Amino acid sequence: MSDSPIFKRIKEDVADNEVVLFMKGTPVFPQCGFSAAVVQALGNLGVRFKGIDVLADPELREGIKEFSDWPTVPQLYVKGEFVGGCDIVREMYENGELAEYLNTNGIERQMANPE
Repeated sequence: MSDSPIFKRIKEDVADNEVVLFMKGTPVFPQCGFSAAVVQALGNLGVRFKGIDVLADPELREGIKEFSDWPTVPQLYVKGEFVGGCDIVREMYENGELAEYLNTNGIERQMANPE
């Protein structure tokens, strides 16, 4: 893997935060439906996460795809591990795997009405 400054930055963000979503836009104002869907799934599960807007940095937008060897954004990382993009996260959410995965990894969830 490259030692480029953008890879170093990605590694730091992923290492320093339990849950990171590289996305288009921000958690408050997603700029694409796919990013919005992942934000909604995480929100419904009460997960606090760091959202990183790839639209603000073209180098990051391309770098994250190369870093993960995944062609699209959004990309979800939990405890340093790449989980997947929108379709994978949405499917995991819908069948309960995402909640189970987060619990298994010790991710704290703040639920108004726990599942």
